[in-house]
Amino acid sequence: MLKKGILHPQLARVLAEIRHMDTIVIGDAGLPIPKGVERIDLGWKEGNPGYLDVLEEILKYIIVEKATFALEAKNFSLDFHNKSLELLPKEIPVDYINHVELKEQSKMAKAIILTGEFTPYTNVILVAGCAY
Repeated sequence: MLKKGILHPQLARVLAEIRHMDTIVIGDAGLPIPKGVERIDLGWKEGNPGYLDVLEEILKYIIVEKATFALEAKNFSLDFHNKSLELLPKEIPVDYINHVELKEQSKMAKAIILTGEFTPYTNVILVAGCAY
């Protein structure tokens, strides 16, 4: 039995399988899952686990070289979005696309990790970096 780290077996496996340039999406409770993309649903009630908590924990385990957010995050949940930016490595580029395009790009993700978050537009596409 693991005594620390990510205890969710599916999530731990996906994070261990991520390679350079693979993408994962961390999303709110309502983000649709495209056919063929692995779904890791962590949400068990409204707000739990929260998007920021999941993002912060995942960033402890993977190298991220780029992040993409929906433009709408700046308009509908700016304070929440700014907290997301504070968690990301400072040196990585951050892109913005409209929410419809974010959902389209999520079709290429290795996995989509759903949280229990009910705050609108709390979704991010993370591009994995290389550890060397």
